[in-house]
Amino acid sequence: MLTLTEKAAKAAKRFIRYSDEPYTGLRVAVTGGGCSGFQYDIQPTVNGEEGDTLIEVEGLKVFLDPTSAPLVQGMTIDFKETLTDSGFEFHNPNAAASCGCGKSFTV
Repeated sequence: MLTLTEKAAKAAKRFIRYSDEPYTGLRVAVTGGGCSGFQYDIQPTVNGEEGDTLIEVEGLKVFLDPTSAPLVQGMTIDFKETLTDSGFEFHNPNAAASCGCGKSFTV
């Protein structure tokens, strides 16, 4: 379904651990927008919602809503950290095209 690399899972768990909010996992969604039509949304969350798919990766709960799940089927989320930039990277085999920043895509 969806894969998080070890680096991505560690980064998410680190954020959750040091947050002031009682987050329990991540919510990964696809929303309309961005320069290519769809964009990724990744947010910490306390609970999933009815109908969500729950995936556990490296002890991290990842919630996917029913609309987003087919659009991220087979996707890998990685985390890059360089001197000038850090953040999640999305490698989606369903994307026909992606924008330059890698945060939005077309199917």
